[in-house]
Amino acid sequence: MPKAGFFTLGCKLNFSETSTIGKQFLEHGYDIVDFKEKADVYVINTCTVTQFADRDCRQVVRRAQRTNPDAYIIVTGCYAQLKPEEITRIEGVDAVVGSNEKFKLFDLIGNFEKQELSCTFVTPTDKLTDFYSSYSTDADARTRAFLKVQDGCDYKCSFCTIPLARGKSRSAQPEEVLENFNRLLDEGYKEIILTGVNVGDYGRYINTDLYSLLLKMLDTNRDFRLRISSIEPNLLEDRIIELTANDERMCNHFHIPLQSGNTDMLRAMQRRYKAEYYAELVHKIKSKIPDAGIGVDVIVGFPGETEEEFRKTYDFINKLPVSYLHVFTYSERPDTKAILMDGVVPVGERRERNNMLRILSAKKRSHFYNENLGKSAEVLFEADNHDGMMKGFASNYIRVAIPYDNNLVNKIKKVKITSSDGELCYAENLTVENNNIAV
Repeated sequence: MPKAGFFTLGCKLNFSETSTIGKQFLEHGYDIVDFKEKADVYVINTCTVTQFADRDCRQVVRRAQRTNPDAYIIVTGCYAQLKPEEITRIEGVDAVVGSNEKFKLFDLIGNFEKQELSCTFVTPTDKLTDFYSSYSTDADARTRAFLKVQDGCDYKCSFCTIPLARGKSRSAQPEEVLENFNRLLDEGYKEIILTGVNVGDYGRYINTDLYSLLLKMLDTNRDFRLRISSIEPNLLEDRIIELTANDERMCNHFHIPLQSGNTDMLRAMQRRYKAEYYAELVHKIKSKIPDAGIGVDVIVGFPGETEEEFRKTYDFINKLPVSYLHVFTYSERPDTKAILMDGVVPVGERRERNNMLRILSAKKRSHFYNENLGKSAEVLFEADNHDGMMKGFASNYIRVAIPYDNNLVNKIKKVKITSSDGELCYAENLTVENNNIAV
């Protein structure tokens, strides 16, 4: 059998799309191998969020070449969509495939035979109107699956290239989502994470919305739970919060991008809310769902961010009852408004600010974990054996470990959290199996 290896850079959406491309190779008689192994075809799915897209892509291409100099190498994804000419100049690349074409490899390329020159298949971004369904899964453990429901973005954040790489916002039809959702449940997955470029924008242009989709997915008595991967603060509606508070199948967890705790910075970033609104939203969630886990995206070193303004962001986040941070160091991206702005922050200063917020994130996580000591939690356990321990995520995204028990794999079980080391909570199982009845 011919062999194919895959490497994914970037977000969970990219992982779900790589998984779907992999399924196509399986259907065409390929054996899927680890990227480190020798393969006949390598597919590299790229990202363009940071300034290191070019470097990362080159490194992965070289890695594939070292493993098999004769392999056919395909580069696709956001970086391929934005900078196809740059990628064709990377030695060893045989095909550059854009966002619209990544799911048509067998139609476009065929036998994957190396040619003297690279091939380029890229549709202009303003023509990216099709939606391609995808989902990524853990085929061994069958616990969590990322289901793509939305793509593209209509927002014009001044630092972001994603709309240039992904095109306008578009959504899967509800029937298509439900078909994939039920397929995943049939295959045994217990947690479905909804993903996309801007998940909260689901339904725009097709006369529906995310809340309506959630209701359709919850209209079944099957054993599962739903998690929203990330949602913009201005799109997190009160009715979604209420639904999460009232239906235990909705995970008590929201990941809500902030980017800056300073309203002036948010305005420069062309975000669609003020810092005060964000704070009110977080407190509203905690008032209705006290145990909710709340994750925050934040960018440091954006042009014009003075030391005083960074301190405002630090103090703003420090006062909020959030659970953890994803900290991004601002990097200049071509064709964005931010690259032309004054007040460039030195790279060293950006890194120092990043480190400060990462330390704050560790403190926030530790505090949140300690708040849950002595409480019960519903945890979906995974198959991996970590030196006699098994791990899983609670509904509120706390990472929990208990002594390994193969009978608990891919089951949602109630545990009591007994201790924490700041990175992990330890618990005791509150359920025992007796004639298939949990007591």
